[in-house]
Formats: sequence, C-alpha cells, structure tokens
Amino acid sequence: MPESQIHKRGKGSAARQEVRIRGGRRLDAIRGHYAIEVERSGSETGIAKALSRLRTQRNKAKILRVPQHDMDTAVDVARQKGINVTVTNLAITKRKKA
Repeated sequence: MPESQIHKRGKGSAARQEVRIRGGRRLDAIRGHYAIEVERSGSETGIAKALSRLRTQRNKAKILRVPQHDMDTAVDVARQKGINVTVTNLAITKRKKA
C-alpha cells in the first residue's frame, strides 16, 4: 500500500528515508541527528511499535509524529515504556516531551 501524502509530509525532506533496522523493520526517516517515525493509526499498539522502532536509534534525538488528537495517548505510552521522545502533531505546530 503506497504512503499517503500526509505520511510523506510528516517525514519531511530527510536525506535517508525508510532506513533498515534490526528485525526486518524500517524506520521512517533519519534527518541529521533526528530519528523520525510517523504513526497515524492512533492505537496504543501501533504507537508502541513505532516507539520500539525509535528505540533502536541510540545516538539520535527521537521524534514521533502522530495526529493531534492522539498526542496525549502517545505521550502516555512513551512514559510507560520509559523512552525519551518528542511527540509532535503531523503539522509540526505542537510538541510535547515524554
């Protein structure tokens, strides 16, 4: 299934997109010292999977982009998992630290 335009916009103009990581998984983008993952499902399991993909990047600042109405859920899941991540909305106008 091809990516939607909103998903592509969430990644930005990163030089490295769809980066391979362990376990046959792929991280959405790496841009400089930022690791970016876009998760649009809004479910806790989808957010948890996205956070596990971000966790593989040890020396990168981690950014999780979710729809604005899912930001609180994403922050709660990140705090439960103990992951230091910045949660932003898809338009990158609001952000929260977890």
